[in-house]
Amino acid sequence: MNQKSPHILIVDDELSMREFLELMLKKEGYQVTCAENGRTANKQIEKNFYDLILCDLRLGDISGLDVLRKAKATNPVTIVIMISAYATAENAVEAMNDGAYDYLPKPFENKELKQTIAKALDLRTLSDEKKSIDVELKKNLHFGFLVGNSPRMQHIYEVIKQIARTKTNVLITGESGTGKELIAHSIHLESDRHDKPFVVINCGSIPETLIESEIFGYKKGAFTGAIQDKKGLFEASNRGTVFLDEIGELSPPMQVKLLRVVQEKVFKPVGTNENISVDIRIISATNKKLDEEVIAGNFREDLFYRINVVEIKVPPLRDRKGDIRALAQHFLDKYSHESGKEITKISSYAVDLLQKYNFPGNIRELENLIERSVALSNTNIILPDSLSLSIHKRRWIEGVKNRRYDVDDVENGVSLDNILEEIERAYIEKALKCARGNKNNASDLLGISLRSFRYRCSKLEVDKFSE
Repeated sequence: MNQKSPHILIVDDELSMREFLELMLKKEGYQVTCAENGRTANKQIEKNFYDLILCDLRLGDISGLDVLRKAKATNPVTIVIMISAYATAENAVEAMNDGAYDYLPKPFENKELKQTIAKALDLRTLSDEKKSIDVELKKNLHFGFLVGNSPRMQHIYEVIKQIARTKTNVLITGESGTGKELIAHSIHLESDRHDKPFVVINCGSIPETLIESEIFGYKKGAFTGAIQDKKGLFEASNRGTVFLDEIGELSPPMQVKLLRVVQEKVFKPVGTNENISVDIRIISATNKKLDEEVIAGNFREDLFYRINVVEIKVPPLRDRKGDIRALAQHFLDKYSHESGKEITKISSYAVDLLQKYNFPGNIRELENLIERSVALSNTNIILPDSLSLSIHKRRWIEGVKNRRYDVDDVENGVSLDNILEEIERAYIEKALKCARGNKNNASDLLGISLRSFRYRCSKLEVDKFSE
């Protein structure tokens, strides 16, 4: 913090809230002034400069939005954070359009408020939050078709740079939806073959009876219906890159035929003994553990070692949550442009919700979520209510209802945040059931305040999912 501590103005007509916030923020090292109503706040704003104003929406005399407008008109660089127990999407949109940095519903978690204030003050020298995002986007955020600047993604970028201009075969592994094809395409883009074909072959989607003729091509009369010669995907990708997606789905006979292509870059179209040579770079991908498939006898060991000269392990989105803001903004820009809507921003509270979600469907699920939010949004800001996270959370919750925890699982890697959230939800749901829906009694059973109980219910959406 600077030598001169930031000066914060608290505007709230509730004495207990003013005293609580003043005590908490002074402990954080801030200078704090309080105003008991909107008119008093406006007079103070005219006389003094405040780095940040924390303002309730309902103040008794005038609206907190009037204080917001007065503050931004007097000192545009002053940061204003609105808080309210009566938060609505309409109020939030109006506040954000009038220049509010963020809009937090009461009851809020102390840690969340402190982090929001600290982050806002860090960005005070920038004209607005959009500008700060633009600055972030310049920091190694984009690489080829990839978005993200987390350490694990930066490592992948470095690997791509090292191998792109070689002929080395690459195996990309990771869960479904993590962006394996985008990594393959980025390797192609960085290579000497960038102006040649990039051909995607989904080994799991082509029927077994057609995959050989699709990949290798065929001669006229090779089988019923082959009325003319057809060039296969390998021949069509000559001098370029072939991406074999879901390679673990190939049958043993096709694995044998593929092995020759990988080793010698030679194949025979169906219905002929003619050898065709190709100059191709082979990149493969799978969401299976191919080494285990080799041990089980489902995948050829010789083929495995041929395609796995360099392995790139793609982390799931839950392990690179620092990239969620940038990815969400990337998809927001994409789908706002496609839909002709001017939706330019995701509120930091909405981003916080995204970062707390586990995303079992990885980046593909995040993209779907943002596309849906853009399609359904009637505002120029994505707010928490716009995210429709409840649909996604329900699927996740139903999948973990009967889980049992074992500390030995730590050896294989776990998500402690997810485990604690699941346990917390289970206890709150049980307390509500025992208290027959009475939140006062349920909070007593758990030994926490009613304010804390309500916050946890809201955060976990227990009201929507409890039976």
